[in-house]
Amino acid sequence: MRSLGYSGDQMTGHGFRTSASTMLNELGWNRDAIERQLAHSERNSVRAAYNQAEFLPERIQMMQAWADRLDTLRIAPVVEEMSEAVF
Repeated sequence: MRSLGYSGDQMTGHGFRTSASTMLNELGWNRDAIERQLAHSERNSVRAAYNQAEFLPERIQMMQAWADRLDTLRIAPVVEEMSEAVF
């Protein structure tokens, strides 16, 4: 995070993870695919050994949609949505 210019009181890796999880859930993606993509692994070690590609096709589509969303936000931030909700 520091190499990206964020100080410890501005953002953390877990903060980015939380933001991504929230936004992907709001966009309607499968929550299991989201958790698998964000590295929350299966607790059962035997099952985890066989789940390396679980949800892979959906995760690929989801990550492309996520990249497209970030590009959109970079170009036109969502300031209007926030101001409409407040007023």
